[in-house]
Amino acid sequence: MSYILAIDQGTTSSRAILFDAAGEVQAVAQREFEQIFPKAGWVEHKPLEIWTSQISVVTEVLGKAGQSAKDIAAIGITNQRETTIVWDRDTGEPVYNAIVWQDRRTAGFCDELKQRGAGDRIRSKTGLVIDAYFSGSKVRWILDNVAGARGRAERGKLAFGTVDAWLLWNLTNGKVHATDPSNASRTMLYNIHTGDWDDELLELLGVPRSMMPEVRASSGDFGAVESELGPVGAPIGGVAGDQQAALFGQACLKPGMAKNTYGTGCFLLQNTGESAAESRNQLLTTVAWKIGSRTEYALEGSVFIAGAVVQWLRDGLGIIKNSSDVEALAASVPDNGGVFFVPAFAGLGSPHWDPYARGAIIGLTRGSTAGHLARAALEGIAYQVADVLDAMQADSGISLSELRVDGGASLNAKLMQFQADILGVPVVRSAVSETTALGAAYLAGLAVGYWRGAGDIESQWGVGARFEPRMPESESRALRGRWKMALERSKRWETA
Repeated sequence: MSYILAIDQGTTSSRAILFDAAGEVQAVAQREFEQIFPKAGWVEHKPLEIWTSQISVVTEVLGKAGQSAKDIAAIGITNQRETTIVWDRDTGEPVYNAIVWQDRRTAGFCDELKQRGAGDRIRSKTGLVIDAYFSGSKVRWILDNVAGARGRAERGKLAFGTVDAWLLWNLTNGKVHATDPSNASRTMLYNIHTGDWDDELLELLGVPRSMMPEVRASSGDFGAVESELGPVGAPIGGVAGDQQAALFGQACLKPGMAKNTYGTGCFLLQNTGESAAESRNQLLTTVAWKIGSRTEYALEGSVFIAGAVVQWLRDGLGIIKNSSDVEALAASVPDNGGVFFVPAFAGLGSPHWDPYARGAIIGLTRGSTAGHLARAALEGIAYQVADVLDAMQADSGISLSELRVDGGASLNAKLMQFQADILGVPVVRSAVSETTALGAAYLAGLAVGYWRGAGDIESQWGVGARFEPRMPESESRALRGRWKMALERSKRWETA
């Protein structure tokens, strides 16, 4: 019996999961790695720690399941997307730490691009707004701030990649420098209509084309493992950014279907089929995946801080010992006590796009407790998702009949119930919570014939839990009105 190995490289941990032909989890291994904050608004990872933590959990998960390379039909890779790594082509050594998608150091340069009138050009080619979130300005920063880096890049000595490309490079011992369209479309350097790196944008951001990885279909041939640290010989058949992989894993394969993933951030995606729908409400148009010659697209709303606010309650404030404790603490009070928490630690994403916003807790009184703070933190996640969904429905003209959800915080029943109450539509958690990894597994399995097609995938999706809205609409409307007041107080704080 053979299995599909999913490599799930996230923002705070590296994971490896084995799936069987029924799409069921056979074994899981996970390891957290260091988060580096050199300055306010800066977030970095060590690229070699990303690699070593990832390959260690691959070894661990195979050991847990008692399997070896010969038992792996294919490997699928899914990853934190916009995080940027630059390395030496000859030595494989990174020239600088990975600059994480949450990092805001290039906000000033992005402001310059906006002032130069580049916004419409970038949106029309990439589907993105100009923001420090995306990879392009991060690559430029590395080239301009690491001694000798720009000269080496111009001589063809340096390679750029998002995390998927970095893992592929290491897994194949430098034989494959590639990515897929879902990751490429998050760089601000890729033309989503032509399906290639855009020379005008490369010049605008000062990034040599020689640094860029080859863009291959999301389901296809990415070479085989050659690193002796991994399952040598196992074919790599699928690559997709984490949010697009989750959309695929949730079987949102028809236009109009949508999912929200509750991870470090929150990411709401709606399948728009072969149409790259242009947003009028500050959402992103992104490539969902490419299978064969068919490219499909999605509308996306990105919330930068979701589960990360719970980590902050644990690590920053110390009011909970484990992240899972937040549900009980939030349930210790009957309501939020008038407290609203805007978790804009890394600015605001869709539909606000304010890199200068900062976290705000509004409405504190002497009666406020840790329970109120925990409840307000969870509610702040749900309000942000509701703001994105409003924009998405305005763009698409489609009113959702349900929202499919996944990710770690989707296991929090209190949050999911509040999310349904605020949205006014059912929230449906899939039976398999590992939908991001499952999406990567499906893409890899399709490439090698492990699964035959979309029908196999759709037949495996099932309901794990369903949350029906229970709150009166008048109450929901009043709460969202107060939330918007709190939101306004957090905006552009950095420059106040």
